[in-house]
Amino acid sequence: MMRILKHLLQKEFLQIFRNKSMLPIIFVMPIVQLCILSFAATYDMKNTNLYVVDKDLSTHSRQLISKFNGSPFFTIKEIDFSVEEAEKELYKDQVDAILVFDKGFGEKIDLKKNSSIQVLVNAINASSAGLYNAYINSVIQDYNSKIITDLQVLVADASALLVQSTYLHQYNPEMKYIPYMLPGLLVLLVTVVGLFLSAMNVVREKEIGTIEQIHVTPVRKSQFLMAKLIPFLVIGLFELAIGLYIATYVFKIPFLGSVGLIFLVAFVYLIGILGLGLLISTQTSTQQQAMFIAWFFVVIFLLMSGLFTPVESMPDWGQKLNYFNPIAYFIKIIRMILLKGSGFMDIAKDVLILGVFAIASIGIAVNRYRKVA
Repeated sequence: MMRILKHLLQKEFLQIFRNKSMLPIIFVMPIVQLCILSFAATYDMKNTNLYVVDKDLSTHSRQLISKFNGSPFFTIKEIDFSVEEAEKELYKDQVDAILVFDKGFGEKIDLKKNSSIQVLVNAINASSAGLYNAYINSVIQDYNSKIITDLQVLVADASALLVQSTYLHQYNPEMKYIPYMLPGLLVLLVTVVGLFLSAMNVVREKEIGTIEQIHVTPVRKSQFLMAKLIPFLVIGLFELAIGLYIATYVFKIPFLGSVGLIFLVAFVYLIGILGLGLLISTQTSTQQQAMFIAWFFVVIFLLMSGLFTPVESMPDWGQKLNYFNPIAYFIKIIRMILLKGSGFMDIAKDVLILGVFAIASIGIAVNRYRKVA
């Protein structure tokens, strides 16, 4: 049995490396995607364009404007006196937000009265609008704290009236988006390579007519399927190794956990993904059909995985549906291992679920495949 499997594996690897169109998909495209998407798939707002309407021209309005101007997140495009002109720029999508200082803003502060700033945000993109608003409020609150401290002149110890707070963003102290996104992108690339290639592999034999030749040989079904899946399991783990190397030495992602544990989980995960690809391949007649069905599953799993939006923000039915999403489990696991240094007991439940998925997908795929002599 092992001798037959060895020859089948040699045949599969030769077939893969002879296919000049497949080699870039396996080795070039994932690396390029990883390097590009790591910078492109981010919610960091570094160039928020502001239009300032300053009708007050007081010391306080100028100080607050200077705080925005000194922030790396904001770029002040214009300072004017007309709200109408500012709104025209907002309608043209030339600015992201408008700050309006009404006349008397600084005078009210000096008189220890409540004063307000109007903020108009371009909310075509709801996610971006929420971040713009949060960043703007953060700068205003910081200035507000300074004002409260400065106005406590009648109190002997002004600091006694203020609650001093310190905070630490654990596991990502600098709040960078790449350490959060890149582990998820690694999962995406491994999934695409494993699912798409395995889905098109068996059906390719159907298209070119070689599967009938294999069916009339004494090769067992188990040997044939193992030979079809093992090469892509090896390639998937190789892609993961390259991705981890790039993440560690190019993007400087903190690698706090065990390399062996990551590959153990990846092995279990890839078995399940390859089983799903094999199931798709057994139920389709052409590579185009297999590709479209595989793409359907990838899009659904990916958008619900928590890679781009928090799972907790989804409706209850979406969160429950996510229980059957293998990508969501692997993204959670690889983030915990890389960024938190989690051990096996911390992820045992999720690994068990991935194991059940792997057994189920492989079992159903093997059962659905029929070798007809």
